[in-house]
Amino acid sequence: MKRLPDYLKRQIIDTDKTKNVRTILKQNCLNTVCENARCPNKNECYQKDTATFLIMGNICTRNCRYCNISCAKPEPLNPDEPKNVAKAVKELGLKYSVITSVTRDDLCDGGAEHFARTIYEIRKVTPETKIEILTPDFNGNTKSLDIIIKAHPDVFNHNIETVENLFKIARPQGNYRLSLNVLKYIKENSNILTKSGLMVGLGESEEEIKQTFRDLREASCDILTVGQYIQPSKQHIEVDKYYTEKEFEHLKELAIQAGFEKYQIAPLVRSSYNAFNLFVNNC
Repeated sequence: MKRLPDYLKRQIIDTDKTKNVRTILKQNCLNTVCENARCPNKNECYQKDTATFLIMGNICTRNCRYCNISCAKPEPLNPDEPKNVAKAVKELGLKYSVITSVTRDDLCDGGAEHFARTIYEIRKVTPETKIEILTPDFNGNTKSLDIIIKAHPDVFNHNIETVENLFKIARPQGNYRLSLNVLKYIKENSNILTKSGLMVGLGESEEEIKQTFRDLREASCDILTVGQYIQPSKQHIEVDKYYTEKEFEHLKELAIQAGFEKYQIAPLVRSSYNAFNLFVNNC
């Protein structure tokens, strides 16, 4: 594994606030992508009384080579989970909540109804809370996407994750064009803000990054996030390159050239990092 540059290292923070967040999550039997995907921003977000909820279990039916979440046969859905998420959102006092999930190819709707129920339950308890969902591709099933559209989250996020040429390596069970079509379908059939993100450092070229930005804009994606890929373990795909902070500034210029007005691009940026600020600035 390549040595991690100092600017990608985060100090461990443990305060009463971070302990409170962990307690609330544990009491409500909830998973977070913060823990399961080893997010480097976990403690900073916990310090702000926020977390990204991971619904439908912590076992994924896909085996993406960059992701720390386990791949195996998942457990049945917990019917109480949507209510538990809503309860935690209220207890944390969240003005903005982000809900993501593992990929559940074993479910006929890919878990779309479970996402929708979670949105409905949050709005019952805290109707003023804005909701962003970060979903899998649902295998491009438009019936599943229609369920999401009907529930009408404030932001629909589906990550492209990497450039088209690297999909077969990083996301062998995914499809670049299908992911773009998912974003396009949501935009063409609703007024929901759409969002997507990708990692850099997997071996992509600058031209491939520029093409991905253009493809996302052609799919009418509103918000873009870009961050550095960090290898979770020796079993995952290796880092090809650590981008410098200056190179991330250049990526911002490329995003602007592609037509993005709302973006967050920096080494430690992840999909839901400071998501509230991106949403507010988009309204």
